[in-house]
Amino acid sequence: AEPSFGTFALRMTLCHMVTYWLFGMAAFLLADYGSLFRSEGYALLMRPVSSKWVAAGPALQFVRGLIFAAALYPFRSVILGTPRGCPKLRALLLGVAILWTARPAPGPVEGFLYTTIHPLRQLIGLPEVVLQTLALSLALVGWHRRPHRAWGIVMGALTVLLVLFSVAGVLKPRPGAFR
Repeated sequence: AEPSFGTFALRMTLCHMVTYWLFGMAAFLLADYGSLFRSEGYALLMRPVSSKWVAAGPALQFVRGLIFAAALYPFRSVILGTPRGCPKLRALLLGVAILWTARPAPGPVEGFLYTTIHPLRQLIGLPEVVLQTLALSLALVGWHRRPHRAWGIVMGALTVLLVLFSVAGVLKPRPGAFR
């Protein structure tokens, strides 16, 4: 049975927030985003990792999760109800949300065309988002196809944890907090 919008939106939002946080933290640690964001080109686009806005980012991803849910809900039968729904969702996210965005950000085609950031430096963040969309697709489709109570418990607990970490990061005293 196809899920209601509320169920679909909740699952999409929790899956997005959790995968965004997990892969974002891994990339932050492995790719040294602190140095990258201070480098030429990125420093004009990205807030420093010490910014409270960056700390608030993972918790604020619920908005993006809801936007994804609203945009993808009309296509839920293709995503959730067909044998190849997961690769279809992943291809859609890769194409529209990562590789060909509507603005010049580092990584997508528009970034290579319109920014002055060296092409190799633009590739640094791509593994994070490519893997995150894979995990998001697998989690969303997996949760629908095997709707066990454990999904809600684990995703809910991880979401609460990431929100608490974000709140702690926002509340941490620092000079120039909301830069």
